[in-house]
Amino acid sequence: MAKTVFVCSNCGYESTKWLGKCPGCNEWNSFYEEKLSTKDTKAKVADKKMVAPKALNEVVGKDSVRTSTGIGELDRVLGGGIVHGSLILVGGEPGIGKSTLILQLCNKMQGEGKVLYVSGEESAEQVKIRADRLGIHNENILFLGETDIELIENHILEIKPKLVIVDSIQTMYSDDISSAAGTVSQVREITARIMRICKGNDITTIIIGHVTKEGNIAGPRVLEHMVDTVLYIEGERYFSYRILRSVKNRFGSTNEIGMFEMQNEGMVEITNPSSVLISEREDNPSGSVIVASMEGTRPLLIELQALTTPTVFGLPRRTANGIDYNRLTLLVAVLEKKAGLSLGSQDIYLNVVSGIHISEPAVDLGMIIAVASSFKNIAIEKNTVVIGEVGLTGEVRAVNLIDKRLKEAEKLGFKTCIIPESNKKLLKEKYKLDIIGVRTVNDALKAVNLK
Repeated sequence: MAKTVFVCSNCGYESTKWLGKCPGCNEWNSFYEEKLSTKDTKAKVADKKMVAPKALNEVVGKDSVRTSTGIGELDRVLGGGIVHGSLILVGGEPGIGKSTLILQLCNKMQGEGKVLYVSGEESAEQVKIRADRLGIHNENILFLGETDIELIENHILEIKPKLVIVDSIQTMYSDDISSAAGTVSQVREITARIMRICKGNDITTIIIGHVTKEGNIAGPRVLEHMVDTVLYIEGERYFSYRILRSVKNRFGSTNEIGMFEMQNEGMVEITNPSSVLISEREDNPSGSVIVASMEGTRPLLIELQALTTPTVFGLPRRTANGIDYNRLTLLVAVLEKKAGLSLGSQDIYLNVVSGIHISEPAVDLGMIIAVASSFKNIAIEKNTVVIGEVGLTGEVRAVNLIDKRLKEAEKLGFKTCIIPESNKKLLKEKYKLDIIGVRTVNDALKAVNLK
């Protein structure tokens, strides 16, 4: 009789009996039964070919060969292009543009060799309709509608393509595993088999993965550890802008982002995101301020908007969109304590325009000035950029990469920039900007005539 084990479909936790609640991730009703192999371990080892270990100093290394994708923003995130033989995982919410971007990539790879597009979700006719809409007419793109990994392996070894697309990994299955497609065991096994083919034949492979309601790629976390690069496509459902972010990259930086706009002709690159993000700003509204945020090595000028209104309830509301809610409440407390603003009876709403999410502390000072501007109904000068981290004692702390932020502000025609005094002292280059250094929150408020 075959031995069985119960596995959590959410985190991969294994148990000898069925459990209602997973001890690993606290998920309810996530256990399913899986049969274990009964083949003797010694017999398994005897069937395999032994490879002798090598001294690391004797291994001859070779430089990673990269191929440009033809999409500048994608090359930026990948670190200069696709490394031959690498395994790339692309994740994102349904309808975010994963398949569209990858299909555009297939078209840009024209002349590099054959591309095998394996889909377990769409038919050839559906993919053809999207390709026609995107203006893709590449004769080297081969479509395979299949979910059986054994058959897919045979086609890959027979065609020997330069690039393989698997859309999506959760729809593939192997007959060697009794569980359904998309379960933890199936996803883990399918990825391992694709990786062996990819590395053994120097074939670049891109895997598209679904995400959970928490925003993580569905399946075990080991999936992300097995691949070379993990890319996420982010964006709000009601905005056309998309951010391609690298969270793992063995061949480049994990700090870079690429920006796209979803249009009828597909994902269109945004080469100057700052000008787009602040293009619809009104002349001089109160509660609005421009901040300089860094995404990797790319500076972004983003508009923050704050609104304060007297509360009609006993407990005032604090709402943050695109920024950490806890950070907002902390900075409001600093404003009350150090700047003397009576915000205890005010509802406060803070929004990052265009659906962008900001996590770095260099926008703290901008948040404080935006809230104070709305509270006093005094507008900030339109050509002003605010940069700085704020501590609990009201001091304005230095931020990194200040030169890149200032150059971006200068390039877009801003006139004044409020930065930490410690950053101003270390500036070596001269700028056309009027740079104001501040030490405290009160100094910053005085600089914009809010105190």
